[in-house]
Amino acid sequence: MMNIFVGFVIITFREQGEQEYKNCELDKNQRQCVEYALKAQPLKLYIPKNPVQFKFWSIINSTGFEYVMFVLILLNTVTLAVQHYEQSKDFSHVMDILNMVFTGLFTVEMLLKLLALRLRHYFVDAWNSFDALIVVGSVVDIVVTEFSSGEDSSRVSITFFRLFRVMRLVKLLSKGEGIRTLLWTFIKSLQALPYVALLIAMIFFIYAVIGMQTFGKIAMQDYTQINRNNNFQTFPQAVLLLFRCATGEAWQEIMLASLPGKRCDPESDHEPGEEFTCGSNFAIVYFISFFMLCAFLIINLFVAVIMDNFDYLTRDWSILGPHHLDEFKRIWSEYDPEAKGRIKHLDVVALLRRIQPPLGFGKLCPHRVACKRLVAMNMPLNADGMVTFNATLFALVRTALKIKTEGNPDQENEELRVIIKKIWKRMKPKLLDEVIPPHEGELEMRRVSWRGETGELEVRRVSWRRETGQLEVRQVSWRGETGQLEVRQVRWRGETGELEMRRVSWRGETGELEA
Repeated sequence: MMNIFVGFVIITFREQGEQEYKNCELDKNQRQCVEYALKAQPLKLYIPKNPVQFKFWSIINSTGFEYVMFVLILLNTVTLAVQHYEQSKDFSHVMDILNMVFTGLFTVEMLLKLLALRLRHYFVDAWNSFDALIVVGSVVDIVVTEFSSGEDSSRVSITFFRLFRVMRLVKLLSKGEGIRTLLWTFIKSLQALPYVALLIAMIFFIYAVIGMQTFGKIAMQDYTQINRNNNFQTFPQAVLLLFRCATGEAWQEIMLASLPGKRCDPESDHEPGEEFTCGSNFAIVYFISFFMLCAFLIINLFVAVIMDNFDYLTRDWSILGPHHLDEFKRIWSEYDPEAKGRIKHLDVVALLRRIQPPLGFGKLCPHRVACKRLVAMNMPLNADGMVTFNATLFALVRTALKIKTEGNPDQENEELRVIIKKIWKRMKPKLLDEVIPPHEGELEMRRVSWRGETGELEVRRVSWRRETGQLEVRQVSWRGETGQLEVRQVRWRGETGELEMRRVSWRGETGELEA
């Protein structure tokens, strides 16, 4: 029954989430991928120019080096797992030697990275900073363990420093692409959890206050469930008791201990002869309703939120999702180490063949087929033969998810521009024109100004559309030596030959004209 209810909560949560996108032009996955492509920024990759430093850089970025460090972490995990209670002195001595060996090897790894990246670029990566913390803590652990005497060890707690040995296992998270994807998805799911946590906090607060008012006078007795560690007499204690009930630990016994006829606390304001009148039948409704809310509904919302972000684990892997897009940023940085956001169009084929489907073409895709697929993507190409980061990623997302790619290209582009403007209202026009260039028959200028010796001409906004032959000028103003001419709006339609001027004003030395 519990599993059925959990499944019902998760399905309902997903249906409500999909309901928000029912009348939208883009579904949830398409919107997330498009938003990622529009907001993503290229990564800066440091490549040293010094030949000696470049050799160290090549070593730490090689596949063999990654595999060696991965094996060392696994071996270190095994040495931590085999340690046990009441182990012999010889066994402990061997474990200490192995700890020194692993610490030395991880120190060598840190030194190699420092030589390759230098201090400035080494600590830019959060994983490198974490590795340095582990190495320093492990070295301190060895120093404290080896050089502290029996008397000093009582004053210096070496247990804290030994935690750094266990923290080496966290390094595994940075070694595998799949593990990094799971970690990224879990972090993304945390963004929606605060709303669920706020709902739980409100329920706990309401029930804690009600419990203090209803059951706060019950005396604390060690042989009952209402004792010094489990009572409603203070707000923190009431919250802790409710947390225990939410986990399902003996909540029914606490409910029975809160029924009428219980001894009252001596310090409570009860009348003489009413020492056993504390408690209430309301306890049945109180505890059952709270347990039902927490165990069957609220707690499962955490599962629903996390499962909603992990939905790619249960769907077809060939469907593109936001978790695929980090690979593009990582490989793009190798072709654009300075993070300028521009590479040669000839490098795009090689780049996409290194990215696995569904985002890229994969290394098994023939070069000729990759070129044909790249041409079919209709990716924006600059006049200098360069392609931009966001335009390339957007084209890949659009092609993989088939977003407005079936009909007339010009019409589909215009419709997609309207959709993006509608969803992301703060989108910069420059970025939008970069990923979806405007139609060739459409000219739009935000502001044009000219200043000469005799006067100043300023045009605020000019737009022209070839299909309708419509020219529109929002504001034209000219200030010269003889006077001032200002036109608020000028519109000309090519089909009808109609010219319209909304507001014209001219102020000169001899008079004033206003229409």
